[in-house]
Amino acid sequence: MRINQKLCYVVKNHTETKMNSSNRLYQYLSTATALLSMVTAGMHYAWPSPSLPQLTSNSSSFQITSDEGSWIVVMELIAPIPACFFGAAIVDTIGRKKATATAIPYFVSWLMIAFASSALTLGAARVIAGLADGVIFTVVPVYIGEIADPQIRGFLGSSISAVWILGMLLINVMGSYLSITATAVTSSIVPLLFLVTFVWMPESPYFLIMKDDAEGALSALKKFKGRSDVEGELSRLQQAVKIQRETRRNFFDLFRKRSNLKGLGVIVVLRNAQQMSGLAATIFYTISIFQEAGDFMSPLTSTTVYVSIQCVMAVTCSIAIDRTGRRPLLIASLVGSAIALSLEGTYFYIKDFTSVDTSSFNFVPVVALLGYVIVFNVGAQPIPLLMLGELFPTSVKALASCLCEVYCCVVAAIVSKFFQVVRDSFGMYLPFYAFSLCCVVNLVFVVLFVPETKGKTLEEIQNCHRKKEQTN
Repeated sequence: MRINQKLCYVVKNHTETKMNSSNRLYQYLSTATALLSMVTAGMHYAWPSPSLPQLTSNSSSFQITSDEGSWIVVMELIAPIPACFFGAAIVDTIGRKKATATAIPYFVSWLMIAFASSALTLGAARVIAGLADGVIFTVVPVYIGEIADPQIRGFLGSSISAVWILGMLLINVMGSYLSITATAVTSSIVPLLFLVTFVWMPESPYFLIMKDDAEGALSALKKFKGRSDVEGELSRLQQAVKIQRETRRNFFDLFRKRSNLKGLGVIVVLRNAQQMSGLAATIFYTISIFQEAGDFMSPLTSTTVYVSIQCVMAVTCSIAIDRTGRRPLLIASLVGSAIALSLEGTYFYIKDFTSVDTSSFNFVPVVALLGYVIVFNVGAQPIPLLMLGELFPTSVKALASCLCEVYCCVVAAIVSKFFQVVRDSFGMYLPFYAFSLCCVVNLVFVVLFVPETKGKTLEEIQNCHRKKEQTN
């Protein structure tokens, strides 16, 4: 009862405080500089799309096989798994800002790619980039979720996916017109920009309060809120952190408390919906897919249009998400993705396994894949990372973020390898049918289990979870 009274005070105090106007310049600026890490992560992630066709061609200075290429692809999905635990450790010990150190492995990885002379070197470079990914994808969603006002948290949080896709667009454009060496050297500039800009941004007030640095938290809040009268905000955060300390026994309450387990279940559902639709496979093999599709549009042009639309839709979702909410966008996204992927699979089946002449319909795979990327990026792409920063209390957020990223990497690696093996063994149509079916199955779980968090503070979300836990 005493804890519930404290929580009511926290929510009431926030309601009074948020009536004050804020200048959110530092919230936008800190997010923008932090997201430079996501740009370089997206560039590394999508690097195989323009590069693998070059490496498997006769004109390459050294050639790799299709199987070697698939392992180079998944290296950046396997490597983040141990790095996520390191990210979880530093996020609650040395802080969110220290993630700037990941600029160094990103930079080294690009140099290794630029001067690689074997598949082994490329694989090692992908491992190093993957280790940086594990830290970044654990730390950045937590940081943005904690510094953003509720009114813009959806926009800032979903912008993670938007700039990640921007990185994919940049690497596809550069990789299509430049050599692998020139592309890698040019790309190495981005992590350096991240290093020299984000280091000047304020630390998360939540973390500073966790470390009993009230003065530092007050200073950070003044910058993030753009005003000097932030004592009410400081009291709210101190009270929230105090309550979480009182109500938790240890770090592993993530697995003991029903509300936390429910949050994990929601993120698992969201990550399944995101990755089992074939996201990683379509990113890694975009040019290869369009090469097999037909002559309606050149593979390079198709890929550029494909990723450009991804970027535009991710930005559109970032703008719309605080108005429409999370659930409607997720549901619409999965329904549309299932239809588009089914059309894609049907075209490849007719083209490869029937005598029907598909030359008059060679626009279908391009249109279907573009349709997929439009509807997928309306919700299923950006929302999982956004809600990862919303669903857990500060005391377990680092561990939750770590485990969810590990799970995402495992599923993405399996899906990517599945695509290559099934495509080579049975044809291009079967993976797309499988991805479409997964969208339908995961839609059911989204409808049943994913809550709406639109417009709520982090404390209000946790309060809601606790009330449901006590009721049950």
